[in-house]
Amino acid sequence: MLTPFSAQLPIPTVPAEISQLPPLTGGPERPGQRPPYSRTIDWASLYPRDIILRGPMDRREVALTFDDGPDAVFTPQILNVLRRTGGKGTFFVVGRRVRRYPGVLQRMLREGHEVGNHSWSHPKMSRLSAGQVRTELRRASDEMNRVGNVRPRFFRPPYGALSETVIQVAVAEGYKIILWNVDSLDWSGIPRTALATNVLSQVRPGSIILMHSATGRGGNLQNTVQALPSIIRRLRREGYRFVKVSELLDMRAYR
Repeated sequence: MLTPFSAQLPIPTVPAEISQLPPLTGGPERPGQRPPYSRTIDWASLYPRDIILRGPMDRREVALTFDDGPDAVFTPQILNVLRRTGGKGTFFVVGRRVRRYPGVLQRMLREGHEVGNHSWSHPKMSRLSAGQVRTELRRASDEMNRVGNVRPRFFRPPYGALSETVIQVAVAEGYKIILWNVDSLDWSGIPRTALATNVLSQVRPGSIILMHSATGRGGNLQNTVQALPSIIRRLRREGYRFVKVSELLDMRAYR
């Protein structure tokens, strides 16, 4: 039986372009930074109409989701994999990175993927005031509209960090909050085989799978690029379809 595995690899050399990425304001992903961790509030149970962890379980469909892009290194490679395999994904993008790499966001849309709001600068939004949360959401949405002529209805908070304030502002702004129920742990540098095991051991019908298409400065997601084809092949053999979040949930992706 497959079990989640998180052994570490030595940090590999990364392309110079990664050092040019706009930083993630809240810092890189870290153990304990986001769910699951101790004393987590089950926000999805408190707000079942507004916070979504998974789709319906009556169809063998799953959604691949990718956070923190776009960039000029890993996001294009992931798009190449999806193009070769015919898979579709939902990319939760950071507004200031959309500004830096507009062509990559345009490619996402042109190739049939969808995009969601992942804030303007990737702060830990649970620490922000209502006004700051609203600004993060609106600036990112405005930039996506400027570059791709879309205004997303889906929002994923950086690190999965929520508060009453974040939820209330996001809902008032017209968003559905999309979390996940399968975490690849790709950000942690685990080997590609362990990454695939993390995903395959947890997937069930309706799963929303968390991966990343960009990282913090100096990070590396080659494990994601390498593991993704085998994950897609394996789940297809098991009868799964890869759909966008909007298809999984039967909701409009954009306003």
